[in-house]
This record gives sequence, C-alpha cells and structure tokens, in this order.
Amino acid sequence: MKRAVGVSLCIALAWGQRPSDAEATALIEKSREKALAYTRSLPDFVCSEVVRRYRDSKPQAVRGRMGSMSIPAGIRWTPTDKLTVKLSYFQQREEHKLVLVNDKPTDQKYESLAGGIETGEFGGTLQGIFDPATATSFRWMSWKRVRRQRNAIFAYQVDRAHSRYMVASGVPGDIHHAVVGFHGEMEVDRETGEVLHFTYAADDIPREVNLDHVSTSVDYDFAEVGGRSYLLPAHSETEIHSPGMSVKNDMEFREYRKFSADSSIEFGVGK
Repeated sequence: MKRAVGVSLCIALAWGQRPSDAEATALIEKSREKALAYTRSLPDFVCSEVVRRYRDSKPQAVRGRMGSMSIPAGIRWTPTDKLTVKLSYFQQREEHKLVLVNDKPTDQKYESLAGGIETGEFGGTLQGIFDPATATSFRWMSWKRVRRQRNAIFAYQVDRAHSRYMVASGVPGDIHHAVVGFHGEMEVDRETGEVLHFTYAADDIPREVNLDHVSTSVDYDFAEVGGRSYLLPAHSETEIHSPGMSVKNDMEFREYRKFSADSSIEFGVGK
C-alpha cells in the first residue's frame, strides 16, 4: 500500500512539474513546424459552417477590463440570425458561399453581410503566430490533463510592429481599419506539438477604429476526409465590442468531405 501511495505521488509530481526552458522551447518549435506545414498538409475539402450571431445593443454604462482593452459589463446576448455557409478549401484557400439565412435560401453574398464575419480558422492565423518573422514571444503557463493526455498551455504575445492582424469597423465607403498587436493562449499536444485550442485578442486598438475589444477562440478536433483523419476546426467564437454595441458569432464546422468538382452538401432546416 505504501508503495502504491509513493508511485501515485511521483506521478502527481511529474504531471505538475514545470518543464525546463529548453523543454518548453522544444515543444514550441515542434508546434511551429506543425503550424507552418498545416495548410499544405490539408486535403481539398468542403464543409458546412453554421454561424449563430448575437447582439447586445443596450448602451453599457459600466465597463470592465481585459488586458489593455475595455469590455462591457452585464451583457445579455440576443440572437439575431443563423447563417449556413458552404465552406470550400481548395489549393490552400478558403471560399465562403452563403446558402441559408435563418434556414431560408438566399442569394446574398457572404462578404456583403453586416456585422462581424471571419476567415482564417484553417491555419492562416496560426501560421501568422508561428512565422519566425512575427517574432512572437511565448510563455509556458501550465499543464492541462485531457483524459490520459497531458497538454501544455502557453501564453503568447505579438507586438504591432510585427503583426499582420487587422481590425476594421464601419460601413462600405467609410471603413476604418488598423493593424494591431495581439495576445492569447494556446493548448498544445505535448506528444505531437499540434495546437488543439487557441485564442487571440487585439491590443491597443486605435480610437479612430471605434472598437473596444475584439477576440476569437478556436477549437480543433479530428474529422475524416477522404478516408483519412485530419485535425480541423470544430468550433470558433468571436466577440466584438464597440461603444454602445456588442456582437458575438458562434461558429460550428460540420460535414467535412473531400472536395471535387461536383461536391455537394445537403442544406436544410435543422442542419
């Protein structure tokens, strides 16, 4: 019995032990190699993207802080619409085609939608973080146990001088945009170096852009495409806060299949 307790204690200590700087750096370099090769490793595919959009348009008198950004307090999200999008990934490029709005067919273009829309979940943002030219700083934070697997949690920071992250607001003909620095956290598989979850949030948004806070989180999971398993986005969420207005987009990625000239996905109510 004493031996079992001793073994358990050793395992607990190993799980909680902080990696050396060299070990943490080696894991980041393994993740960098994976991230920079990620888009090239993906097959051409199509999937359905379901976007549920929310809004809180009540003026917020009380504000909190998140990092260097203000965020409204006491938000009550109200659903505004549901978008169903056919997402094609072909020759390492994303294409979005809006198919349904609130489960009804539409001819509206995805790019013409009012409110926040996103692209880049399929490796573009991660590539920007891990690109050596971005000079991202990483800091080990903790271990996370997922079933019998141990994942590493890192914080990271990209300064504006090296960033390619652009935020924008306004209406066609009167768009204000700026390249900003950003920060976030990522969860990394200790064995493979694959990023399983990451967040990013804009830093020091210029006043003229009229945004207080922009942040996104992305979750990855394995999905089968053409008989092989690939790590692909499963869920993403973006929040955008501006004076007197807050919006949130909740995105699910479903029904992955291999791309072909006649690729089709059945869209309909409840899909």
